[in-house]
Amino acid sequence: MLLKLHVQTFCLGDWQTNCYVVSYENSKGPKPCWIIDAGFAPQPMIQHIRSHDLSPVQVILTHGHLDHIAGLHSIRAAWPGIPILIHREEELFLTEPELNLSALIDEPVSAPPATALLDDGQKLTLGDAEFLVLHTPGHSPGGITLYHAPSALAIVGDTLFAGSVGRTDFPTSDPEALVKSIREKLYTLPPATRVLPGHGPATTIAQERAANPYVRP
Repeated sequence: MLLKLHVQTFCLGDWQTNCYVVSYENSKGPKPCWIIDAGFAPQPMIQHIRSHDLSPVQVILTHGHLDHIAGLHSIRAAWPGIPILIHREEELFLTEPELNLSALIDEPVSAPPATALLDDGQKLTLGDAEFLVLHTPGHSPGGITLYHAPSALAIVGDTLFAGSVGRTDFPTSDPEALVKSIREKLYTLPPATRVLPGHGPATTIAQERAANPYVRP
């Protein structure tokens, strides 16, 4: 049976947040998908899912900052009751603007609550594809990376960018934790691993280990 994992990127809203639709397709039957993060103005992502006859089974959040959760009400309107997963350290970020940083803007964001909480080392399956949840805090306390070893793919949220790293000047950030997450959880992945960040272009572990000026191996 032919098995394929597809990842489609959507750069959403004024914050240019990378959100992802990960789908699993076999030779017949339905095509389940995950929604990874739901930023402002998620309509292009919703339309893509519908036009490609995909079936969303859950929303997985890399972290709970406003630009990654602001579209959750729209997602729930499109697919009522769809599960929302976030690391347990950020359960309250979804409903508390002071934590998700939206208290600083004109329209604070209060998203639907999580339906399940994630832990480091947990395994999630999409079809026959198995992803490993890596807890990568620093930018925020419950930041996660979703790692799919067979396709050498890591969806890292705002932990690591091409040539940069996530901000650590927010109230719940931890600069030392960010460096530790990158060195111990991300830089130890195979060099060819493709890194899909929460903002900006994709990169690889090899590229960041060699040239990222903020965190050296």
